[in-house]
Amino acid sequence: MRLRRRPWIATAIQDYSDFIVNLNESLVKPDWEALFGRKASLYVELGTGKGQFITELARQNPDRNYVGVEAQHDIIFYAARKAQEKELANVKFLLMDANQLTEMFQVNSVMGLFINFCDPWPKKRHAKRRLTFHGFFDNYRQVLEKNGLLSFKTDNRDLFEFSLNEFVNANVRLQNISLDLHESNMIGNVMTEYETKFSSMGQPIYRLEAVFS
Repeated sequence: MRLRRRPWIATAIQDYSDFIVNLNESLVKPDWEALFGRKASLYVELGTGKGQFITELARQNPDRNYVGVEAQHDIIFYAARKAQEKELANVKFLLMDANQLTEMFQVNSVMGLFINFCDPWPKKRHAKRRLTFHGFFDNYRQVLEKNGLLSFKTDNRDLFEFSLNEFVNANVRLQNISLDLHESNMIGNVMTEYETKFSSMGQPIYRLEAVFS
């Protein structure tokens, strides 16, 4: 779902330029260590939304670097604002489509990927747009370190079942599969905006980890 365009954001977003990479689409394969000013494990969230999840992860793990990928200009503004309000030095945001992943990250440079509550694209003819469609897997495997982890959460059972089949059919090893995350014994779960909303309504949250060897 796209937010209604807010013309004022085009100007206001400049206040957070320290947090947003490729705002003018001028960089190709950024030097992430240089941008962060240090060498640290790199984690990437695809579809970061308004940034609740990734900014909280960055706050909890100051020894790691985080990049939130978001295709919608108006949404990334709110994520960058959160990062500035929390005075985080270990998170950046990248304005791009998930299809461009290999254009912006070096081979085997990412320790972990997060996909949280992505668009389920419920119509069968749109299956190839789902971020857990097998057509994306080569890109994930290319940027992830060997045995790198992709963590996936959704409230949509149909999408979750589709995703399980996609990973299994592609011989991707799965672990820590949960059909009701908040009733599981997982420690340290960080919630997204959607997760907070759906779980408060009693909706089970589905989660898995896919290991790309």
